[in-house]
Parts: sequence; structure tokens; C-alpha cells
Amino acid sequence: MRTPHNDTARVRTGSKNSVAPDTEGPVRKCILSQDRDKRDHLVRLALAPDGQVLPDVRAKAPGRGAWIGVSRVELEAAYAKGRLRGALARAFKTGDFTLSAELPAQIAAALERNALDRLGLEAKSGTLLSGTDKIEAAARSGQLHALYHAADAGEDGMRKLAQAWRVGRDMEGSDLKGLALPIARPILSLALGRENVVHIALTDRAAAKRVSEALDRWLHFIGPEPLTGTAQSSTLPGPNSAPCETASQGASAHRSVPDGTEASPAATTHEEFE
Repeated sequence: MRTPHNDTARVRTGSKNSVAPDTEGPVRKCILSQDRDKRDHLVRLALAPDGQVLPDVRAKAPGRGAWIGVSRVELEAAYAKGRLRGALARAFKTGDFTLSAELPAQIAAALERNALDRLGLEAKSGTLLSGTDKIEAAARSGQLHALYHAADAGEDGMRKLAQAWRVGRDMEGSDLKGLALPIARPILSLALGRENVVHIALTDRAAAKRVSEALDRWLHFIGPEPLTGTAQSSTLPGPNSAPCETASQGASAHRSVPDGTEASPAATTHEEFE
């Protein structure tokens, strides 16, 4: 799906069972791949009071949980082969639960909703721009940290804003450009509470990171298919940035530090279930 340089999204390249030294906070292990990652990069599954296994993408539900970092295709395969039920039984320490075939779709919907909510919050905070003219002006003045487009955005409009961004960052000739999201403009407009939103941009580095992480988790789960042929980097590369993950990589991949060397496991708390 994408192989950009990125100063805000996480980096996954290499072997499994490791995390980068800059990872902060608790680390969790995917019950299917056994790979470890920061819990904000994984999806928590929770056991509801009625015995159903449901996605808990914000990790707020009480009780024991199980974490997954695989894609939807991998999850569906694990469900079909019975591996998911076995892994969940070990995580929940009980086999008394209901596992629906709709769980992958429920996770995808929950991750999409979480990503759109994040965009909506940034719009309310004033760090998110919409409208071609506003974005182009901010891009040419070097204020942009991230650039995204609706799935039905026109190629000319995307090229125009990408060029303005490159000019503003003195990166003409590079492949810096926005990311076309698998969201049509009516849905994007509704999420932001604005009319006819086609292009959006972030003018704050911290906001760009928050949005990048929310989108990355969703796009990693749904896989590359919805984004075939779309743009690459959505966020501005830093001076020492390393290549970001491709969509097909998951929690299994090893992180690289900015200078490209391999990272050893971080000294963070690791719990498989919570």
C-alpha cells in the first residue's frame, strides 16, 4: 500500500518479538503471531458480560482482554482454522464465549470510527485544515505536517497540493505527497462536520502524529486492497526519518531507529493479556 518516509508514524521493519527503544508505555503480545508491539498499535478484544468477544479499540472495557496485531485477512484465516478460538480461550482462561464470524468486520468498523473520531477532534481543535486554497497557502508557507485526500478526490487537485507542499518544504523533485484514504468525501465531511471535504491537512506536528497513528492502525488491519494505486506519504519526513511500514506488515515487524540500525527490545512492561 505505501512505503513512505514518515516523521510521525511508527516504523516496522525486520524481525519479530522486538520493539524500538523509543517505544513508551506498556507492550502487548499478539495472541496469534506472538509478536510484541506497543499496545496503542494493537487491537484489544474483550469478553462482554453476555459472553460475546467484541473489539475494544480504545482499551477501556473492564476485565481480561486479548491483543491482536494481524491484518483482517490473517484474522479471518485464523478464525476459519480454529486458531483464533484456541488463542482466545488461553487468553481469557475459559472456552465459554461466543465468537462471531462478524468479528473482523466489527473490528474494521470500530477502527474506522476511531480514526474518523480522531479527525473530528483535530478539526474542532483547529489543527486540521480543509479547502484547497487554505491548504495550498499553508503548504507553500511550510506549515503542513500531514496531507490526506478523500478516496474520490481528483488527481489534479492532489498533484497541485503535493507540489505546493514540496515547494513549501524545499523538497521539489522528491516524492512527498498526500495519502488518499479509503473514505469518500460525504463520509469525511460528516466526520469533520464540514461540507464537501475533499482534502485535509494537519498544521501541528503532534496532531499529525495522533492522526497518523489512528489511521495507521486501521489501514494496517484492513490491508492494502482498498488503497491500491493511491498515494504514498501522508506526513512530512523528518531529517533522520526511516522508512515507514508497508500496509502488509503488522505487529510482527521489528522497528528501526532513525539511523537505520536494528533496535533491541525496549525496557517496557510486557503483559500478554489485560
